[in-house]
Amino acid sequence: MSGELCLTGVRIDLPPRALIEPLDLTIRAGQCVTVMGPSGSGKSTLLAHIAGTLDPAFRAYGRFYIGGDEITHVAPERRHLGIQFQDDLLFPHLSVAGNLAFALPASVRGRDARRAAIERALREADLEGFGERDPATLSGGQRARVALMRTLLAQPRALLLDEPFGKLDRSLRSDLRRFVFEHAAERGLPALLVTHDASDAEAAGGPVVMLTGAA
Repeated sequence: MSGELCLTGVRIDLPPRALIEPLDLTIRAGQCVTVMGPSGSGKSTLLAHIAGTLDPAFRAYGRFYIGGDEITHVAPERRHLGIQFQDDLLFPHLSVAGNLAFALPASVRGRDARRAAIERALREADLEGFGERDPATLSGGQRARVALMRTLLAQPRALLLDEPFGKLDRSLRSDLRRFVFEHAAERGLPALLVTHDASDAEAAGGPVVMLTGAA
């Protein structure tokens, strides 16, 4: 179950400078909120804080909740957050199916059930029959779709999107944005998108939070 992703009193300092002023934000299930701002304003740093992977050079405050459950002090791997980066980060030593299988939770038991889950993911990504392919043989858009399906197979409760469309050309960018946002909405996942591109924010369709990089 996902539910809302809530940020309460979130603040980040890079001593002696305040980077992000106290921020309160609620992202509804199926909604995508966009964070924008100039380089150095703390956009990706905010996602790292939520994910529990913030560099100790920063001082961070505030609380995070998913569906009413506080995850502030939960280990990163137990926060059940799906994270998409600008790079797809597919494992080069695994096939497309192997990459997808890597994300399957232990609750999907048995060879047949796991194979069926992978085949469904490939169909959703319009990559039916691509399971045995080497990821290196895929186009940028195909690799990005595999990366998203791998994230979704892990059954996250929320999505953190860190410039996931930044390396794609205009036509692929439009297609992948639609793919990502539709799948997040269908699963009722709250999503937080970091981007420099106003067209990404427009496609996401939700509220926009502007970070200025506090003095």
